Amino acid sequence: QVQLVESGGGLVQAGGSLRLSCAASGRTFSIVAMGWFRQAPGKEPEFQAAINWSGANPYYADSVKGRFTISRDNAKNTVYLQMNSLKPEDTAVYYCAADTFGSRPYYRVDAYHYWGQGTQVTVSS
Repeated sequence: QVQLVESGGGLVQAGGSLRLSCAASGRTFSIVAMGWFRQAPGKEPEFQAAINWSGANPYYADSVKGRFTISRDNAKNTVYLQMNSLKPEDTAVYYCAADTFGSRPYYRVDAYHYWGQGTQVTVSS
């Protein structure tokens, strides 16, 4: 089992920044990659970014390239999502997820087997 706990969400004005954290515990040695998704009310989960558990090869959704940065702190088993130049349309619940098989494309929801509880990000205009 892998446990994931997100933190760092909140209310921010458009143009502002937030950094989300996702702390992993349990069988972290089984993690292949970590991803961030978001889900707005009434919408499907949307891929944001992913990174190998080694901290290499970050991937981003086109909508966040240049604004969001995913990174990992190996010592803390924590993955971060730095979000800059936030827009009202970035408002959603943000989830981190862990892939322990590496058998599906990183941008797919079904590539991930463990999910955090989510953290709300609200961007006001």
